[in-house]
Amino acid sequence: MTSENTPVRFDTKIAVLLRQDLESWQRLNVTAFLVSGLGSELPEVIGEPYADADGTPYLPMFRQPVLVFEGTKETLTAAHERALSRSLPLSVFTSDLFATGNDRDNRAAVRAVPKDQLDLVGLAVYGPRNAVDKALKGARMHP
Repeated sequence: MTSENTPVRFDTKIAVLLRQDLESWQRLNVTAFLVSGLGSELPEVIGEPYADADGTPYLPMFRQPVLVFEGTKETLTAAHERALSRSLPLSVFTSDLFATGNDRDNRAAVRAVPKDQLDLVGLAVYGPRNAVDKALKGARMHP
């Protein structure tokens, strides 16, 4: 039997991995873009809509925490390969996307580069906790 005070444990994990050399504004921007892909394609990660005590409705958010990590360029490349090999849902942000201004150009910039040559500055991944942990091996929690 569970009570309202019992902590909720998730067997899945939502994680963002950012390249450690990004400026603060870039970290925030990249994180926002990356997680938007997870919510749009994986409805199970989204909770119920919110409402305040006055009944004002608000949009639903993720049903679980989003953990943010950082690592070197090499760490991102390795995490990307491991996530793909485990067939984990994945979104990517490359350095080229800082020079574009819309979704069409973003998609074209990623499509123009083979996966093993992407200049990754961030990725978001979702899946079983153990698989995500293995994919992000070598990354550390964002300070």
